[in-house]
Amino acid sequence: MYIKKILWAIALIGLVVAAYFAYYVYGAMLSPNTKFNNDNAYIYVSSTANYNDVREQLIPLLDDIDAFDVLAARKKYITNLKAGKFAIKKGMSNNDIINSIRSNNIPIKLSFNNQETIAKLAGRISNQIEADSSSLLKAMTDADFMKVSGFSKQTALGMYIPNSYELFWNTSAEQFRDRMFKESNRFWNDNRNVKAKTIGLTRNEVMTLASIVHEESKQASEQPRIAGVYMNRIRIGMPLQADPTLKFAAYQLPEYKNTIIKRVLNKHKDIKSPYNTYMNAGLPPGLIAMPDISAIDAVLNYENHKYLYFAANAKKLGFHKFAKTLAQHNVNARAYQRYLSSQGINK
Repeated sequence: MYIKKILWAIALIGLVVAAYFAYYVYGAMLSPNTKFNNDNAYIYVSSTANYNDVREQLIPLLDDIDAFDVLAARKKYITNLKAGKFAIKKGMSNNDIINSIRSNNIPIKLSFNNQETIAKLAGRISNQIEADSSSLLKAMTDADFMKVSGFSKQTALGMYIPNSYELFWNTSAEQFRDRMFKESNRFWNDNRNVKAKTIGLTRNEVMTLASIVHEESKQASEQPRIAGVYMNRIRIGMPLQADPTLKFAAYQLPEYKNTIIKRVLNKHKDIKSPYNTYMNAGLPPGLIAMPDISAIDAVLNYENHKYLYFAANAKKLGFHKFAKTLAQHNVNARAYQRYLSSQGINK
């Protein structure tokens, strides 16, 4: 009889322990543990993060951070973090959350366009991935990389084709640079390479001219015509005389730092710089800004015509008037100069 009571007591204790374990498993592992209202919340785990860094991001998202801590320790997540961007869905349990932030690194959409310099591009990219601007700039201007990839300090910006790309948030500076090199080679497909060869320009020269075309006009519809003007000038040995290159040359000088040139003047034409296309024949050493794809393709598919000049159209701002003769161009140019004066734009 006594033994029977002991067995019953042991069985009862076993049931209690089992019930408690089941309650613990459900509470710590399987019950919902989120307190945000959106469908998803996101955390970013850096490559150097520790568990406390992750925990600080989770505290405002979870009902019971202590229960999460217990399971994270049991599943060894605390000592086995993974870097990246991770999603937590509303109503997830601790077990689901740990599984998600351990293995489901979510790709991001990275985009850029119209960056004026490599440094500004690095800053733009650093706002979208883990790598900071200084490490990006160092990787993007690495002399050994540029030598192997066929770029220089002047042409390096031309490797970066403005677009949207899918990659991981924890992409390193070198990984980003190498990915963009692959994307550049993919952009320069057989069709574009053949067109560049046909018009007698290298890839870098196409990108340089495209940067000028893009700075002259953001209107994709007239970019091929502007490109045609410059190709006509190159063909007959006439200086490009591109005002955007004068602005670029000026901005390299201390007196023009943090200024905006709204009107190109004769004094700008006297700036001694390889980017002064009034003073120097042919293309400048490299890009003056990042061109859109429309401008790149405008150069490759430039319009065949006999125009040698163009001037901004005062009656249709953003567009230009084209001329075959200097006399007609002077008429168009004076009309725009009068417009600038009427607006009080003198420098």
